[in-house]
This record gives sequence, structure tokens and C-alpha cells, in this order.
Amino acid sequence: MESGTMTLLLYMVVFFGIMYFFMIRPQQKQAKQRRAMLDSLRVNDKVITAGGIYGKIRKVKEDSVIIQIADKVEIEVTKNGVGSVENREIVVEKEKKADKKDKAEKKEEVVEQGQTAE
Repeated sequence: MESGTMTLLLYMVVFFGIMYFFMIRPQQKQAKQRRAMLDSLRVNDKVITAGGIYGKIRKVKEDSVIIQIADKVEIEVTKNGVGSVENREIVVEKEKKADKKDKAEKKEEVVEQGQTAE
């Protein structure tokens, strides 16, 4: 009887582990990327609102942005209403650090190759 209980418990732990890696973790990653995108909004970014309106940011406030959608036509939208930024890539801080580390490693390899060639 105890081995059956232990097996059931093991299956439950494995099931929740799989659920975490296939459902919860990707959602957390997307939320982190969205938060980074909203925090990095700046003037002259081309954006698309959640409602599908294309425009260019003219002013960034604490909780909202002013978007120019046509000549002399501006609307104020909450930051959460911004669906995506079109003209640049948003990189999460952790990825930036990894990129810097990769670049540093490549530089070291080039230096080492230069020293061995001499």
C-alpha cells in the first residue's frame, strides 16, 4: 500500500513539474518582457495600441502616453494600452548581460588567437 502511495506522489510531482515548465514559466517570461517594454517606452517610438491604432509617442507620462495618430491628432492612452513597439527591439536586462558576456568572450578569443599567431 505504501509503494502505491509513493508512486502516486511521484507522478503528481512530475506532473506539476511539467506543468511549470510548459505553462507557468513561459507566461512569467512573457510578463517580464511586456513589463520591460512598457517601462522602456520613449518619445518617437512607433507603437500599436491594443485596439490596433498605429501612432508615434509624443510624450511619456507616469501612467500614460500621448500618441500622435495623424497630423495635429493626438490621443492619450494608458501604458497598458500599448500593444507593441514597432521600431526597436526590447531586451530584458538579463539578456543584455548575457550578450555583454558573449561579446567579452569573443574579444578574448580574438586576442588569444592573435597571440598564438605571433
